[in-house]
Amino acid sequence: MSSGLTLPVWVAAAAKASLQALLGQPFAGHASVSLPDRPAPLLVPVISAATLDGGEQALAISRCDPGPGLDLTRDLEIWVRVSWTPDKQAGLTLLTGAGVGTRGAGGDLCVSAYARDLLERNLLPLDRGLTVEVVLPRGRELALRTSNAAFGVVDGLALIGTQAEVQRSAAPDQLKQVLLDLAQLTGDPKFQGDLVLVIGENGLDLARQAQLAPLLKVGNWLGPVLVAAAEAGVQNLLLLGYHGKLIKLAGGIFHTHHHLADGRLEVLTALGLDAGLSLDQLCLIRRATSVDQAFRELDALNPVVAEQLWQQLALAVEQRSQAYVARYGDWSMRIGAVLFDRSRHLRWRGPVAGERFFTLMHCRLSLRETSQDRCPSPRPTVSVSRPSSSLILVLNIRN
Repeated sequence: MSSGLTLPVWVAAAAKASLQALLGQPFAGHASVSLPDRPAPLLVPVISAATLDGGEQALAISRCDPGPGLDLTRDLEIWVRVSWTPDKQAGLTLLTGAGVGTRGAGGDLCVSAYARDLLERNLLPLDRGLTVEVVLPRGRELALRTSNAAFGVVDGLALIGTQAEVQRSAAPDQLKQVLLDLAQLTGDPKFQGDLVLVIGENGLDLARQAQLAPLLKVGNWLGPVLVAAAEAGVQNLLLLGYHGKLIKLAGGIFHTHHHLADGRLEVLTALGLDAGLSLDQLCLIRRATSVDQAFRELDALNPVVAEQLWQQLALAVEQRSQAYVARYGDWSMRIGAVLFDRSRHLRWRGPVAGERFFTLMHCRLSLRETSQDRCPSPRPTVSVSRPSSSLILVLNIRN
């Protein structure tokens, strides 16, 4: 398999090898992992497996191979320890080991529905309960190089993923697939000209909960997809994404993978200058280590100015995106932008988004985490609260 395997598959392989050792089966150097989207099991390499504590426990180790390309999980060791639970009731109990992310300090294990399903699919049924502890020895160290903390995931890497094979958001094949999906969507006789481009799993979850449609999940190739959407006859396009991603568009960066382009704080400083921030406020932004830190510190200093800067960012995303498309053709497509914050609240929208996609009300659409099976993109519920500021948005796409 040329594309490599996601972290949940390697966890499932180690877990199955560990269970086989606990059951007294010989170590084979691999585990046969059943996948929901493949008719036949996949043989996944496992480094070692052995019993511990006189056979009361077992431990297996696999090493992550995400395939070609840059990936911080490459060669990451995954340790999975299993033991029988005293409870006679059959089922799995998942424990958070060292290096595995949780939702906040001391919170629940951060595991996606897909990762949980793989474990259940490959370890069950059993006639008694099984405790499964996942340990990522380098997880805490590697997590510092991710954006997990911005989404409330701490102490390690999240066990997330929605499929077995790694999909490269920066790879040409990923762009090809998105363009195929776009052509299929816009070629549907029921297509009416509206399209919501969502960036990442968080954006996809929020858009679904807000009942936005039609949806197209896009990776890091935003520029080519915007142009292709205009060519395909899209009239109203809404960009929905995390502010730390969409801010790159405000700086004219339309391939957003962090390995290829950053400059987010520089863009934010320039936007602050356009918004009329003071020299001290601009210096505060420039000294920050992240966009989120800059906004938090500015909001603590002057909430009104911080809100103005957010709105300036949403406006800039719309304007630069519109200008990018205009370089390649004269189309009628209008582009709006909606940004969500680290708490997964839809917070800021540009004027085009307000005009073309939303009915403005004195309320905020707040999306709160209620599910325990997805992280950092949980399945939220929609509730309406009435804050003292921030006008947003009952979603109402107009034809």
